[in-house]
Parts: sequence; structure tokens; C-alpha cells
Amino acid sequence: MNTIKLVRFHHPEHNARIGLQIEDKVHDISEHFVSITEWLKSSEGRVTEAIDELKALASTSQQVYESSSLNNAPSNDNFHWLAPIDEQDVWASGVTYERSREARQEESIDGGDVYARVYNAVRPELFYKAKGENVVGHLGNVGIREDATWSVPEPELGLVMNAALEIVGLTAGNDMSSRDIEGENPLYLPQAKVYTASCAIGTGILLKPIEKWIKTNIKISITRSNKIIVVDSVSTERIKRTIKELVDYLGQSNTHPYGVVLLTGTGIVPPNEFTLEAGDEVEIIIDGVTTLKNTVIIV
Repeated sequence: MNTIKLVRFHHPEHNARIGLQIEDKVHDISEHFVSITEWLKSSEGRVTEAIDELKALASTSQQVYESSSLNNAPSNDNFHWLAPIDEQDVWASGVTYERSREARQEESIDGGDVYARVYNAVRPELFYKAKGENVVGHLGNVGIREDATWSVPEPELGLVMNAALEIVGLTAGNDMSSRDIEGENPLYLPQAKVYTASCAIGTGILLKPIEKWIKTNIKISITRSNKIIVVDSVSTERIKRTIKELVDYLGQSNTHPYGVVLLTGTGIVPPNEFTLEAGDEVEIIIDGVTTLKNTVIIV
């Protein structure tokens, strides 16, 4: 059977539903798993077996929808994609690409020596990004702070893990960032990174347990007034840290009882003269993984 994605979507009569996306079909499996949390728990110590069981469930689903029927802006009155997590926290990695290190140094008032040090340090930079219930899904609105003057999206590959920190799959994430706020002082990073609608995750979780980075491209395009103004891409081969490094430190003196998503850093930084504006459309595509598209609002 083809690869599958674990998804969540809104049904106008039944609210949040769990599904399996196979090619252009979404198979509702909510009668078997009522939440992402429930399935992640069932996968602990048996990830491959749990994925195989999901594949078998697809053929038994009584409700099957065209994937395109979910491509609607969020509204209680229509079908639409939800972020493919529920109780899972989202964490993020910083300065995992050389380009990210350079950008942090460029934006820093003091030259950003702290970012050069963390890029080469044994301990990676990890920070809390968002509660699962607050994460924006595909075609939802992402936010830029009204008190920021330099806002950018950060397209990132996301690792999805169960409570045992076993990787069950991959997704696409947008770690929205206020570059001027963090650049003023690194201690302002929580304000630059954690605010309303500052985190979005793509249409689904590509179920794929991995130990090493997959070789793929992360792409971004930003559209303003129907004109593409930014296009860029980066290969995941440019990530400096290993998966084991990031996951091991994520679990140091910390537990994630519902599972967790770890965004693995960005290697794409728009030109310094660029800042997002309300109404911009940000599209992130990770080849072979998933897609994420959002409209920018001021929060």
C-alpha cells in the first residue's frame, strides 16, 4: 500500500475527526482512534506495527472523502483541515543550519556572538513553541505581532514523536518569528517566538519512523497581492545537528506524556529588507512530506 498520512479534519456535524490520507482520499478512522494522542500511545514500543495496523484500517473505513473537499478556510460550517496534533506540545530547534546562524548574527544589535557559539556547541538550542490546541492548520491564519517591525516565516521539517520519543513520522511547520525583537536581545526570544497564531503545521503526519534525515527539499513561496515576492528552498542535508542529538536533548530532564512535535530549524531566511504584511500568503512545501499554506494576520 502507498505511504499514508495521519490527519485531523473538521466535520461540520461531528467536529474533529481522525483520518488516514492515501493519495487523494481521506479515510475516517475516528471509530478506532478518537485522537492523535490515543494513537501515539498505542504506538509506544511498536511504531512499525502500529503504522501497519493503521494501513489495514483504511480499507475498513465507512466514510471516505476527497482530500480536495477539505481545502477550505476554517469555519464551523464546512469541512477543513485541522493541525494533525491535539494535546502534543510543539518545540523548536534554533541555529541548526549555517544560514540561520548567519541571519541571527545579522539581526543582532551586538553582532550575535551567542548564535555562533550555540551553532558549534554540544548542546543544541531548543525552545518551547506552542500548545497543540493553539497550533494553526493548513489554510488557517498565522500571526505577526503588532509590536514587531520585522516578521518572517520559518519553514521547517517537523519530527513527530510519541511519549517514548520514538519518531512516528514527519510534517511541515512554520515557526513564525519577530526578528527585530529577538535581535534587540536574545533574552526576548520567547516574545519573538511564542504568541497567538505563531505556529502552524501542515495537512498531515507522513507516517515514517526514521533515524537519519531524509533527503528532501523544503520550499517556501510568499505571495502579496497575487504576486509572488519570495521564493526559496533548502535541502535537509544542510541540517548540522543529527536527529539523535536533538531528540536526546529534548528528553533531558523532561517528559512529553502526550507525545511531541519538534521543529528542526530553518535554513531559509528572506532578504533583510523583507517583512511580512497582513494579507500575505505563505506556502511551505516539503517534497514527499506535506504542504502548509496560511494567510498572515496581525495579532
